Amino acid sequence: MSIPISTSSLVQPEVRPRRRSRLSPPLLIAFALGAFLVLSAVRAFTGGNDLTSSGTIAAGLSAAVPIGLAGLGGLWSERAGVVNIGLEGMMILGTWGCAYLGWEHGAWAGLVFGTLLGAAGGLVHAVATVTFGVDHIISGVAINIIAPGLALYLTKVTFAHYPGGGQKQSPPIDDAGTITLPFADWLHTVEDKHWFAVSDLAGVLGGLVTRLSLVTVLALLVVLASAWILWRTAFGLRLRSCGEAPYAAESLGVNVYKYKYIAVVVSGALAGFGGAALAIAAHQFRDGQTGGRGFIGLAALIFGNWRPGALAAGAGLFGYTDAIQLRSSSAVHPLLLLMAIALALVAIWQWRSGQRAIAAVAVVIAVLAVFWYVDTDRVPDELVGTTPYVVTILVLALASQRLRMPKADGRVYRRGEET
Repeated sequence: MSIPISTSSLVQPEVRPRRRSRLSPPLLIAFALGAFLVLSAVRAFTGGNDLTSSGTIAAGLSAAVPIGLAGLGGLWSERAGVVNIGLEGMMILGTWGCAYLGWEHGAWAGLVFGTLLGAAGGLVHAVATVTFGVDHIISGVAINIIAPGLALYLTKVTFAHYPGGGQKQSPPIDDAGTITLPFADWLHTVEDKHWFAVSDLAGVLGGLVTRLSLVTVLALLVVLASAWILWRTAFGLRLRSCGEAPYAAESLGVNVYKYKYIAVVVSGALAGFGGAALAIAAHQFRDGQTGGRGFIGLAALIFGNWRPGALAAGAGLFGYTDAIQLRSSSAVHPLLLLMAIALALVAIWQWRSGQRAIAAVAVVIAVLAVFWYVDTDRVPDELVGTTPYVVTILVLALASQRLRMPKADGRVYRRGEET
């Protein structure tokens, strides 16, 4: 006797994949406007005019350029599946290379040579990781160890006997040139009025259009060009496929080795460009000049979820906090209140996302920041210099939770040997 079985009971309900939410342009504009109004309110409440002054914005943009270029270098490399933590060392090569030609032949010659030296560092990393299969972290650490010692040795050999040079620094480098838009003076006049929002907007715009370095303009164009190449061209699609599924790309005729080499060399060139920009901004090479900016660039890359636009925003955040602590130690104190508000918003976001423990930690830190602000008049000078690094840790620990790195990032690739 057969027992009838309903086929409907065997049919599983269709499970639709959960779509990853992406911020639309109107939502991004609303978010940026809200953040700006909060910043203006904190400036007006605390009297910390340096928070939105044109000088701070200009200094923040200058500080963000090397960080953003280092992060962009990491983006190129990791999108092709090669982890590059040697960005710091490649930046150091860029700073020294810029000084080597820059002090005699001008900033632009130095910029080109610094970029080429960074590319050479990228080539070394590519040979080690792509050709010989060396662990990506080990290769990057080796570059970070060798590059500072090499740069210091070359400095002693090359610059010690020239005017303005020394055992740990180069002679002065000329500026690469700046541009100032005609309405900059009017913006500064409005900024000095200290009106809510209006003067803050004038300060931000004034910092962006007053004595804007041509190197900064070139760096912004490089960011836009990289985004277009990687996401709007067939070349970029093939390169990104090497970081997602290299064996599938190989089966479609993509020369994975070639694209990995190109990506890592470009990565080194961008890091060298960032180092050269740092040397030009300081008008000379100095030992220890990068100050960990290559690693902060990697943090900006992770914060930006391996996307150029968000990466640039992360670099801007770190550059801004760096500029705040460099311009005025008193301006760091109002930053505590701003940080508390930002952490409260992060807590709300994480709570709604189901990350209750992270939201609780963010609330605790926000409350502590408020108490610190209310109970003190200024941040101790010993802690002021740590501001950019504290912001880096907080952002990565509390805000960057839904990350999606390239699937094959860091894996050794061997043609025809998929496991």
